[in-house]
Amino acid sequence: MTRQKKHTPEVSGTTTDAILESISDGVFTVDLDWRINSFNRAAEEITGISRKDAIGRFCSEVFRSNMCETNCALRKTMKNGKPIIGRSGYIIDEDGGRIPISLSTAVLKDSNGQVVGGAETFRDLSEIETLRHELEGRSHVGDIVSRSPLMQKLFEVIPAIAASPSTVLITGETGTGKELMARTVHALSRRSKGPFVALNCGALPDTLLESELFGYKAGAFTGANKDKPGRFALAKGGTLFLDEIGDVSPALQVRLLRVLQEHSFEPLGGTETLPTDVRIIVATNRDLTQLTKSGQFREDLYYRVNVVRIELPPLRRRKEDIPLLVEQFIAKYNRLHHATVRGISQETLSLLMAHDWPGNVRELENIIERAFIVCPDGMIEMTHLPDEMTSHGNRSSVPTVLQDARAQMESQAIRTALERNGFSRLAAAHELGMHKSTLFRKMKHLGITLPEKDGRSKATP
Repeated sequence: MTRQKKHTPEVSGTTTDAILESISDGVFTVDLDWRINSFNRAAEEITGISRKDAIGRFCSEVFRSNMCETNCALRKTMKNGKPIIGRSGYIIDEDGGRIPISLSTAVLKDSNGQVVGGAETFRDLSEIETLRHELEGRSHVGDIVSRSPLMQKLFEVIPAIAASPSTVLITGETGTGKELMARTVHALSRRSKGPFVALNCGALPDTLLESELFGYKAGAFTGANKDKPGRFALAKGGTLFLDEIGDVSPALQVRLLRVLQEHSFEPLGGTETLPTDVRIIVATNRDLTQLTKSGQFREDLYYRVNVVRIELPPLRRRKEDIPLLVEQFIAKYNRLHHATVRGISQETLSLLMAHDWPGNVRELENIIERAFIVCPDGMIEMTHLPDEMTSHGNRSSVPTVLQDARAQMESQAIRTALERNGFSRLAAAHELGMHKSTLFRKMKHLGITLPEKDGRSKATP
């Protein structure tokens, strides 16, 4: 018995038009002279330009995009035949407003395979931009920026820690920003007008570290021709930050313990005991508890430095901070390099969100600084990232990661609005500029639940 082939009916022009009218992405097509010959309903809504006013005009006149003159995605596709997916940019609407978009392009061919024009779809990213700016205003303490719930908990206690005179222990992986946290505690403390003196204990041998900490008198050893004050003396009235405290030898730990207990020290080669007037903050990327159990770190010193503890989470546990950190670094290196980088494309940002960041915030900053070398202006794109980050394995995960990043941003914005409005869903929806039914749907999709006792009115469903 011969199986008959199923006949797939051709899609009529009318059906195609209906599909284009129903989708939420803007779609337009151009002929070979770059004049618009179709313009769907979503394109009208996003741009504020009617179909009647758009058709027949050059696309550059209608969109006034940042890419029209020098980096037109559709022109590139028409030239090489290769589609472009998810490029970031912006267009200017009828009122002169700037609308961030993500666009994709393709060539149009007739039934004979001849190129007759091009097509471009574009998605309005204004909602994501609005969420991002909504979160920016309440996501920093001192010079530290974060929207992560883990960091927000730290933000709540940092002012109290800064106000106390107690020794602080900051723990966290390499590159998590331990020195920046120490500087923030100092800046918020009563000693903020005094000096902040930092020393990496793991970078120096014992003999040199001892002289750096306590200073020395002339003649204390060969080459000591004059007195030199140590870091304890230089930090008088301020804060002394000792990084990598876990790498200090047991012999030097004894001297540190004495300083912490007696608040005084003796310079090398000196006979006079000098008082200390410093606030001590120490940091380490090692497990001091384990070092204490193994006898590598003195137990009495451990209890002296572990009075107040701040544990910084790695960047892989606070990925919602990546967009905010990227913007901070772009602003920083624009100032330092006198550059004009406008930002980072959504596709590139999504790839950063997919990375595991073993080097944490420091690694992220290094990547942005590297991008400035090859991209002194314009947008940071995928081609400006290191080769190891743009491998095929990372590229395949970009669409999923983009969705995850947006969900994280939406979830954080909704949770913050709910908390600020006493968990009144109606008030939160009003603040976020969305209908209450839209808020309910998003909460259900994102798995956001309300506490049993909240601030909702009885009339709120």
